[in-house]
Amino acid sequence: MVTTETLTAPPQVSVIVPARNEEASLADCLQSLVTQTGVAFEIIVVDDHSTDRTREIAMSFPEVRLIEAGPLPDGWTGKNNAVTTGARQARGEWLLFTDADTIHLPGSLAAALKEAKENGAELLSYSPEQIAVTFWEMATLPVVFAELARQYSPSKVSDPASPIAAANGQYILIRRDTYDAVGGHAAIAGNILEDVALAHAVKHSGRKIRFRYAADRVRTRMYRNYRQLRDGWTKNLALLFPNPGWLAVKSLLLWAFPWTALTIAVVVKHSWWNAFAVFAFVWPTMRLRRANFDLAMEWLGALFGMPMFAYLLLRSKRAHANGSVTWKGRTYGPTVAPKDAAAKLSTQTPTPAGRLS
Repeated sequence: MVTTETLTAPPQVSVIVPARNEEASLADCLQSLVTQTGVAFEIIVVDDHSTDRTREIAMSFPEVRLIEAGPLPDGWTGKNNAVTTGARQARGEWLLFTDADTIHLPGSLAAALKEAKENGAELLSYSPEQIAVTFWEMATLPVVFAELARQYSPSKVSDPASPIAAANGQYILIRRDTYDAVGGHAAIAGNILEDVALAHAVKHSGRKIRFRYAADRVRTRMYRNYRQLRDGWTKNLALLFPNPGWLAVKSLLLWAFPWTALTIAVVVKHSWWNAFAVFAFVWPTMRLRRANFDLAMEWLGALFGMPMFAYLLLRSKRAHANGSVTWKGRTYGPTVAPKDAAAKLSTQTPTPAGRLS
């Protein structure tokens, strides 16, 4: 829990929460943070030009320091500008970048810090438990996260010998010295997929990262309606997967396979085809097991989520090709892939994020 002593003593961790029009979730997020125990920490909320009650909610927590993101520099994304502003004023030895839609379980902050130190990780990132409420959340998220787990296997991400790097921007705990050494978010200022780009930069520098699914630490509801879900994944999917067009085709074929088998079974009316049709529906459902959702949601994903995933992949590919990616009232032009951003960083002298004196 944040105390007067915690606020005056140098904190071990600075928790930085970028917030742009987050009145629906910010109060629950901050309540889960201010009650953390077992570690000295500070909480910084960076208001990114909100037009709703975000500022008022942040100010209702006396333990929270509220700062302004400031004007958005040319070529920067809003989130990179906000978290960089927060990092400049942070005093902690470690920085936790976490989104306003997260809920932190009791004791999770101290446990995360301990986990990072015990594993020698300079960057620890958690993939939160995903809360899904609406139909399209429940149908789409299992497919998206199953493919993400396939593309960015946590075991490979956490293996120093593997070139694969990833992080989830909803929860990134990073040592301050490491953050400064790779240039922080300022070095990837224009990258929409800033979490993966930061992980690439850290791992490319020879430092260890650790990444895992963490329902025991943090949960989130990423999107609260269809439009948010559509725009959010449109922003990210074409950057997360190296060949989104082919993945869309593959997803449609996987979805069509059981329906084709069922049609044949109905026409042929043979027990062998009936059994095959059942298998054809079970198989794509089993492919979604690695997404960490319950069986009902995996069935929804297999029946309805795969074509939706294909649509979002193609929509994302087109938006990035046209330089018309829109998120939270801002439109961004083309961006480099995270691995290309990391390669570019390796040929430059990093610019430390720096602290305000």
